Amino acid sequence: MKSFIPTTFYAVLNYVIALLLISTLWTFDTIHIGGAALFLPLLIGWLQLIMAIFADNKGGFLKVFPMTMHNVNDVIMGSFLMCSPWIYDFHSKLWVPQVLFGGALFIMGIFTQGSPLLNKDHKLQQGGLTSTDSL
Repeated sequence: MKSFIPTTFYAVLNYVIALLLISTLWTFDTIHIGGAALFLPLLIGWLQLIMAIFADNKGGFLKVFPMTMHNVNDVIMGSFLMCSPWIYDFHSKLWVPQVLFGGALFIMGIFTQGSPLLNKDHKLQQGGLTSTDSL
């Protein structure tokens, strides 16, 4: 597959999703549910905001974290956030924001330009050996 999300759009979208995840406390009224429904979006939202500030893209301020690491973290956090309503058994009360934002993080992590998670041509020799002895 081909990546279709440019890194400049990714940077803006990352800040937006981070702030929306932090605001789920008020927008989806998760304070009455409590537990993981309250804690996980806040935690992942703050982690995304910190990663966005330190990301090595046009939207990052400090440019410390490489984009490959950021993309892998997005996929891990997004898949965990998508599964969290069923893991922590609050799916009968609330599941839409976790699945929506988790899916957005998952897709952003995979389909951003330069993501290491797409199928790329590897520089392996025939037989999969990369040492100089195989030549």
